[in-house]
Amino acid sequence: MDLIRIIFAIILPPLGVFLQVGLGKHFWINIILTLLGYIPGIVHAIWIIARVK
Repeated sequence: MDLIRIIFAIILPPLGVFLQVGLGKHFWINIILTLLGYIPGIVHAIWIIARVK
């Protein structure tokens, strides 16, 4: 299941975070990071998916 989330995180980072943690603070942080730059959004999303179990 993590592989699917990582694929979503590369295509659309907030979706990957949403699938992992829902509409929490990490989701909104990822929205902001993705708006500021696509790469920071991807890095944050993959970090959240790898860290939160």
